[in-house]
Amino acid sequence: MNPVVHFEMPYDDADRIVRFYEAAFGWQLQPLGEGMGHYVLATTATGADAPAVPPTAVRGAINGGFYPRKPDWPAQYPSVVIAVDDLPAAMVRVAAAGGEVLGEPMEIPGAGLYVSFFDTERNRVSLLQPLPPAGATC
Repeated sequence: MNPVVHFEMPYDDADRIVRFYEAAFGWQLQPLGEGMGHYVLATTATGADAPAVPPTAVRGAINGGFYPRKPDWPAQYPSVVIAVDDLPAAMVRVAAAGGEVLGEPMEIPGAGLYVSFFDTERNRVSLLQPLPPAGATC
């Protein structure tokens, strides 16, 4: 089974989104800057409640992030990210099941390979093939 490991939501104003989620829920938000596309990483759980490592292990909570809204990107709505062991194979399964893969996989430094897709109901969902844990051998 492939678990949900991350969520994503668009923003129009990075400072405003950071202030809101820190004040409303006590989340720790970290703007990653221009080199990471102005992504804002959201830590929603720490300690015993934190997601297990590697990201494919489930402990009951997920972290997430916010990305800048762009006029030329499709389906910029809240979405979830599903961890998979083999991204190309998962892309084939998504298409075979009636979904539509959006573009080509991209590498997220320190995280893994990522691609979004529409499910059969036109919900935007994403896939992540996480990097192996540090020290892991193939």
